[in-house]
Amino acid sequence: MSTTTATVAPVSQPGASVKDWIAVLAGMIGAFMAILNIQITNASLLDIEGGIGTGVDNGAWISTSYLIGEIVVIPLTAYFSNVFSFRRYILVNSVLFPIFSIACAFAHDLGTMILLRGLQGFAGGVLIPMAFTMVLTKLPKFQQPRGLALFALSVTFAPAIGPTIGGYLTENYGWQTIFFINALPSAIMAAALALTLEKQPMQLHLLKEGDWAGIVTMAIGLSALQTVLEEGNKEDWFSSPFIVKLSIVAFVFLAAFIWIELTVQKPLVKLSLLKQRNFGIGVAVNVLVGVALFGTVYILPQYLGQVQRYNAEQIGNVLAWTGLPQLLLIPLVPLLMKRFDARYIGFLGISIFAISCFMNITLSPNNAGDQFWIPNIVRAIGQALVLTPITAITTAGIAASDAAAASGLTNMLRNLGGAVGTASLGTILTEREQFHSNIIGQSVTLARDEVRDRLAQTTNYFLAHGVSDPAVASQKAVVALGQIVRRQALILGFSDTFAVIGVVLAIAAFALLLTRKAQPGGGAGAH
Repeated sequence: MSTTTATVAPVSQPGASVKDWIAVLAGMIGAFMAILNIQITNASLLDIEGGIGTGVDNGAWISTSYLIGEIVVIPLTAYFSNVFSFRRYILVNSVLFPIFSIACAFAHDLGTMILLRGLQGFAGGVLIPMAFTMVLTKLPKFQQPRGLALFALSVTFAPAIGPTIGGYLTENYGWQTIFFINALPSAIMAAALALTLEKQPMQLHLLKEGDWAGIVTMAIGLSALQTVLEEGNKEDWFSSPFIVKLSIVAFVFLAAFIWIELTVQKPLVKLSLLKQRNFGIGVAVNVLVGVALFGTVYILPQYLGQVQRYNAEQIGNVLAWTGLPQLLLIPLVPLLMKRFDARYIGFLGISIFAISCFMNITLSPNNAGDQFWIPNIVRAIGQALVLTPITAITTAGIAASDAAAASGLTNMLRNLGGAVGTASLGTILTEREQFHSNIIGQSVTLARDEVRDRLAQTTNYFLAHGVSDPAVASQKAVVALGQIVRRQALILGFSDTFAVIGVVLAIAAFALLLTRKAQPGGGAGAH
């Protein structure tokens, strides 16, 4: 009996120490704040645009510049954390992040705001993969699902609650305050990390061995690609010489980057990891989920602002219901993963997320905040079940030595999916609005009795409300009818855009089923 006991005893793994958990939790604060700040300006863009004196067409750069900074720095993080040491690199960026954030509050023109938001994203982008890496390196395999659930909370809850926080602060205290909220959490994070992370020596000699060609080509290629995506719709895509030239730059530099990464001895981004079935499919699913995560948080505020004329706080209150339920549900996902296959949990979550989007494809002028309550609750349930199982599936079989590289690649491509998705959905919205406007416009002609009756009623309304000249009243009636047509076309365009997001998620759900079963316990190298 004693012999049997002796052989069984070593199976129980010791859990992570309190010190390691504090470090992981502090890292999650950083990831949460970094992701929160992608979306925190969405509900407040009109106020910020007015504050810095820029037009509506340029305001999207306030969010885009931050995202470019994040996307460029995320794959650099593994390399620079080796050069400067993990502890030093994360501490420096946890201090720079709130400094650049606060500086944004004092920007008085678009150029300064774009620069500061880009720098803020560059510092914040470091915090996302490093939090992910700590889960895979500081927690034993059986505790990694709990850490991944915390990370999922950052990735899905933060974008959902970002516009809510931003809208509330903007309406009650001014748009500048949304850039001050990073100060206190960042201070807590920096203090906790300073006390819990082990000191390591810098390895500056690695700077000589760096994949600098990869770094340069990636930075130029990704920045050019994101600019094309952001400006393409406004410039009528390839009819613009600027977009054509920038597209060529993006293609050439990204192609060179991929070739360099596949051929150099020490690549900046370990693309060979994509050959692993679960990692490759998991990353592809992550990209599609990124399109939907960022896309829904972009489209819904646009609808509420443009169609229903909601202010920032009202938009935030509607979006809150996509975030708050996740606080209750995400911590339960690791328990589900102990009993059910992670693939099926992820499939169910993505499918529910898709259903919530399809619930919004019959929008009408009557669809305002109250009508989004149930779809948003459904979306929250779906999102809560998505990221933890996907991440566990993706990282199963990844060696601890590759954790940082896998983290950088996964997070970069998910955010890139979000950037591509946001720009693409903006274009789809514009194209579908124009399509519906043409269709409706063909029906609204003076040859129809109901159109003439509507114009006569509206003309009489203006004559009865202060317009004395019948010709002016008639002209105002035509303009008013045109606005009604445009509003209806815009609503139908939003309906079509939600349908596209739903289809993207349906593809992601079925792709996830192509992965191999991850072992219970999930995480890197799970056996």
